[in-house]
Amino acid sequence: MEVGTFNILKTEGKARRGEFQTAHGTVQTPVFMNVGTAGAIKGAVDAFDLKELGCQVELSNTYHLHVRPGDAIVRQMGGLHKFMRWDGPMLTDSGGFQVFSLSSLRKIKEEGVFFNSHVDGRKIFMGPEESMRIQSNLGSDIAMAFDECVENPAPYEYVKNSCERTTRWLERCKNELERLNSLPDTVNPKQMLFGINQGGTYDDLRIKHMEDIKKLDLPGYAIGGLAVGESTDVMYHILDVVLPHAPENKPRYLMGVGTPSNIIEAVSRGVDFFDCVMPTRNARHGHLFTWNGIININNAKYQTDDTPIEEGCQCPTCQKFSKAYVRHLLKAGEMLSQRLLVQHNLWFYNNLMVKIREHIENGTFEQFRAEYSEKLAKRI
Repeated sequence: MEVGTFNILKTEGKARRGEFQTAHGTVQTPVFMNVGTAGAIKGAVDAFDLKELGCQVELSNTYHLHVRPGDAIVRQMGGLHKFMRWDGPMLTDSGGFQVFSLSSLRKIKEEGVFFNSHVDGRKIFMGPEESMRIQSNLGSDIAMAFDECVENPAPYEYVKNSCERTTRWLERCKNELERLNSLPDTVNPKQMLFGINQGGTYDDLRIKHMEDIKKLDLPGYAIGGLAVGESTDVMYHILDVVLPHAPENKPRYLMGVGTPSNIIEAVSRGVDFFDCVMPTRNARHGHLFTWNGIININNAKYQTDDTPIEEGCQCPTCQKFSKAYVRHLLKAGEMLSQRLLVQHNLWFYNNLMVKIREHIENGTFEQFRAEYSEKLAKRI
């Protein structure tokens, strides 16, 4: 299969079961991408662990790697795949969201964004070309377009102007990545660009922006600027409104989402790719996902519980350790607790995607959704 090919193997309602080809292998979709911001999963989990945990796509962050150790150094080390020893598909986000989250440190202009590093305060400029050059140095399989992520709610006129600028930036991203991919010493000459749909919570702006960016015929399209302050009902509404305007034959990626329930609901609306720091972040505080809902390992009732986090779970933690031991490690501030907890949650998320794919294949996804969408959001 040629790089960039997306084959939809089966559908059930709007839910899609597909395969997407990258230079580092085929991605089975729907997929959850495991977030390794600075080239590592927080919680002392390495690239070899990720394989064991069922991860398909590793996601790293353009801005953070540009600040430390510097993308030129990563390039010198042979690109991020070699540097972190991950040989599977990889996506890098563009730095646009960090610019959004560093709102107090930034200034947005047509050419790009001027902001101060959160590490040492030094001035950094990032525009479409810079973002593409950094991502080219990292050598990921999927490079995300440089965009502006707008807070919800934001004034209509501001969002409209921001969308138009994001479209102009996307054209610049496309031209620059084509140029970089044609150079003889590019780390990954088969790197692909995904465009990002913005438009805040305004239906008409979302639709117009998707219509505008799909004319560029990119290998994939993301829905950005959600899960940043609006309710889940609003998020689902935007997906219902905009996805019918996304290209049918290209993967769709809902950025930064979300809970297991969010994922099931978004799959039912036609989303193929997901990422979120939630499984790792929650794990590090003792909040663990199970097929019956969410448990808090800090609770006193687990102090002498010698059963695994979840009976029958195949993750390395549940195979070897009890709730009582993992709780003790967390309470004692032992670093090992972070690793064991994160491994469980990542396994859960990756296994959730396996189940979703199986149910779409079998035509039983709607039954699965009815049983688990609410159940997985419940706190036990």
